[in-house]
Amino acid sequence: MTFAYSRLFAFAEAVFRGMGCSEDHARQATETLLSADLRGVDSHGVARLSGYVRLWEARRVNATPALAVVHETPSTAVVDGDAGLGLVVGPYAMRLAIEKARTAGTGWVAVRNSNHYGIAGYHAMLALPHDMIGISLTNASPLVAPTYALERLLGTNPISVAIPAGEQPAFVLDMATTTAANGKLEILERKNLPAPASWIQDRDGNDSTNPTETKNGGALRPLGGETGSHKGYGLGATVDILSAVLSGANYGPWVPPFVAFLQPPANPVGAGIGHFFGVMRVDAFRPADEFKAHMDNWIQTFRQAKAVPGQQVLIPGDPERLMTEQRLTHGIPLLEKVVADLGSVGERFGLVL
Repeated sequence: MTFAYSRLFAFAEAVFRGMGCSEDHARQATETLLSADLRGVDSHGVARLSGYVRLWEARRVNATPALAVVHETPSTAVVDGDAGLGLVVGPYAMRLAIEKARTAGTGWVAVRNSNHYGIAGYHAMLALPHDMIGISLTNASPLVAPTYALERLLGTNPISVAIPAGEQPAFVLDMATTTAANGKLEILERKNLPAPASWIQDRDGNDSTNPTETKNGGALRPLGGETGSHKGYGLGATVDILSAVLSGANYGPWVPPFVAFLQPPANPVGAGIGHFFGVMRVDAFRPADEFKAHMDNWIQTFRQAKAVPGQQVLIPGDPERLMTEQRLTHGIPLLEKVVADLGSVGERFGLVL
């Protein structure tokens, strides 16, 4: 089934209002959430709406948080999200980093006591209209086994970097530090499809193609496969440290789960989930127009690279940008299981999708 963006926006916004969010927070949460559907990251869009509702029902999400800066310097800050929706806390912290970059040249904000913040790319891209480079990181609940490990100690811990250009579309990297994000397994499960080899290991460390393997004690594997997973492990570990050890959030195996039916660890080492945002003003390094002209040249050079037969060299952000254009015009497709799930959410708040 396909739904217009405006229809899904109105529905999700009404759900967040039903949870008790303010008008501004409900609109921000909806915009953040649906940016994933527009960009084709279906695992992190409205398919997760019911998950946020269940966390709120379990009193693990505060719909009316008092967001606070608990420590700062001219170019840095730590934000306490007061257990609010990460969909709201993240943009608040990113905009704070942007404001710091206006005066200091760069801005760096670490966040604690937050929740799942949607797709990393949404937050990084907030810097683009200001001729700034945006960086967005977050840790997540432990589903990933470090190289050679049988224990799940890291999350999928995404990294996003958004870089403005001139005439060309912006460069927007948005990637998990695992071979695939957990949400892709959820989509495979809904479609009753196997996972590709090397994505997952079972509880004994063997390859598995079962998309539900993590429910049986298995784990996701870091980016890089059999001979290079130490690279994905290193990236995921860096995200965990910057997002949580630096901010005072939970890290490693202590990060609380997104699913409400699993309880957070009884011995937390911090507060909630952590994020890390960075913003660099381009003209703090060289004139913005000059930089963007060279970014255009960089993008065109790579886009025109000679490719293997039947393929084309893409720039990070190209597929998502094209998907956004398509879905704004033709609507957002949802799986039947997702539609049914949203129907149940609507009944909870007296809404019709």
